[in-house]
Amino acid sequence: MQRTRIYLVRHGQVEGYQQKRYNGQINVSLTELGKEQSEQVRDRLADIPLDAVYSSDLDRSRYCARLIADDHGLVVVAVETLREINFGDWEGRTWVELQEAYPDDWQRRLQDLTNYPVPGGESLQDAADRIRPAIRRIIQKYPNGDVALVAHGGVNRIILLDAIGAKLEQAFSIEQDYGCLNIIDYLDDGHSVVKLLNGTAGQNP
Repeated sequence: MQRTRIYLVRHGQVEGYQQKRYNGQINVSLTELGKEQSEQVRDRLADIPLDAVYSSDLDRSRYCARLIADDHGLVVVAVETLREINFGDWEGRTWVELQEAYPDDWQRRLQDLTNYPVPGGESLQDAADRIRPAIRRIIQKYPNGDVALVAHGGVNRIILLDAIGAKLEQAFSIEQDYGCLNIIDYLDDGHSVVKLLNGTAGQNP
């Protein structure tokens, strides 16, 4: 049976990580630890015969993707539709700030995480609707291939939930640490298997 294997990575730690905030689709810089985490991911994938390296087009993901691609003699394919969830007016602001400035919207989103779009932004369903076709295209392009994909916490959760057949409302039942590695096999019979979830440095792929 043929399978496409996706090595799904979350970018490294970013500036401002100390406070919970929605960075969304704005560019934020990696911390020194975030750069080290990216290097660790590159090293973990060094012996994997990758066919392609994909990434969100945001800088924090492309940094790690470039390290992986350079190590394999490949070029990063940066895809805009793999960006993090668009948090609109909330981007760059902390959870504490948002609960004070948007108390009603904050509660509405908590009550319907899947369908409620933040002001000026997307709902989780909106994000899934743009991310899913991008993943399908990668799988179709590399039947029986091995592909690294560096994205974001929200994006990765959507991909992983789909892989195990879970609902979007369960997004925060899955952890995605900075610099983590997930491995998903997409089988040619339409099934998918998560081989590694939220793997951190020291766990072999």
